[in-house]
Amino acid sequence: MNSDQKYIEACLKNDPKAQAKLFRKYFNRMYIICLRLAKNNMDADDILQEGFIKVFANLKSFRNEGSLESWMRRIMINTSFNFYKRKYPSFQEVDFEKISIPRHKPADALDLIAEKDISCLVEELPKGYKKVFMLSAVQGYTHKEIGKMLHISKNTSKSQLNRAKTSLKEKISNVFQYEDFNSYYENCLAG
Repeated sequence: MNSDQKYIEACLKNDPKAQAKLFRKYFNRMYIICLRLAKNNMDADDILQEGFIKVFANLKSFRNEGSLESWMRRIMINTSFNFYKRKYPSFQEVDFEKISIPRHKPADALDLIAEKDISCLVEELPKGYKKVFMLSAVQGYTHKEIGKMLHISKNTSKSQLNRAKTSLKEKISNVFQYEDFNSYYENCLAG
């Protein structure tokens, strides 16, 4: 019996010490996910708290078919999507299939740009592109898993990821053409 199984059994008996241990064990990994999906630190804190409440409330439904961490990660991701749906009720999903993006290949500048700078550019992506990009490129989910999470087809996930990458390449190319490179990032990071 692994340590997670011991924590699960104790948590199902409402053992606060086991809940605290499970929380501490997965806090950092779940918080990183929340930070990457949230618009700011306060939202990430709220998503994390709400996510862990759901973890403990639904622990009895964990079927040991995969890792506990993957199950918790999915809860955090779904919690963040639901959080923003509640926060912005007038927001309407964009039909990404109707958007055409010009296909040209800019110079490859990815090696010249820092991770924080790429993160700033990712934040500027349309919501659907950003979701798929984060789930695929950052979290490592397959297109099939992303499709199930976002209620889209596997091919739509692939298409949105390709469009996100194309958009990021264009943005990176544009950044290098920006006259005051440092000013661009100061504005980006302040916004």
